[in-house]
Amino acid sequence: MAKLLYQGHGSYRITTQSGIVIFIDPFSGSGYESPADLVLVTHEHPDHNNITLITRKENCCIIRVADALKNGEYRSFLIDDVAIEAVEAYNQKHKKSECVGYILTVDQVSIYAAGDTSETGQMKSFADRKLDYALLPIDGIYNMGPAEASKCADLIGAKHTIPIHMKPGKPFDLACAESFQAAGRLIVKPGEIIDL
Repeated sequence: MAKLLYQGHGSYRITTQSGIVIFIDPFSGSGYESPADLVLVTHEHPDHNNITLITRKENCCIIRVADALKNGEYRSFLIDDVAIEAVEAYNQKHKKSECVGYILTVDQVSIYAAGDTSETGQMKSFADRKLDYALLPIDGIYNMGPAEASKCADLIGAKHTIPIHMKPGKPFDLACAESFQAAGRLIVKPGEIIDL
């Protein structure tokens, strides 16, 4: 069974049952000592792309926006047993051409790593995919706030939705997390590891 470690802010680590280590938007928290097989960066803002924190295996693959979005086309990848599909991410503070989200499939579990975004045109199609997890930003300053994120969670229809990226300068804010409402809401605190 895959495991997710929420590191705080927009950062988390996924470890597959076979031991593949994936970091998404490295910046916050601890847990970077596990050598990475794969690093996904949703955009190049400094609170999402600090890959210097990561110990990398010799064949570590790093996927950035420049790899995931080419000539307006969102690309897909298969790294080891991990399927990765880049998807839209954008809002007033994040240009569509400079940001992506990712849908990962690991150990037959689908995870939507939204990155920094508000509602996107693609989200309405995600419900048909019956995603297992969605990780949505809810800060209301650089991204959608809790109310819009709640609406997006309903639109996406994942079994579980985890609020992340809550307050600038803070890795986590419980009151903000609790203000996010969605069926299957799952509040994960920094340092907490959950089974996927």
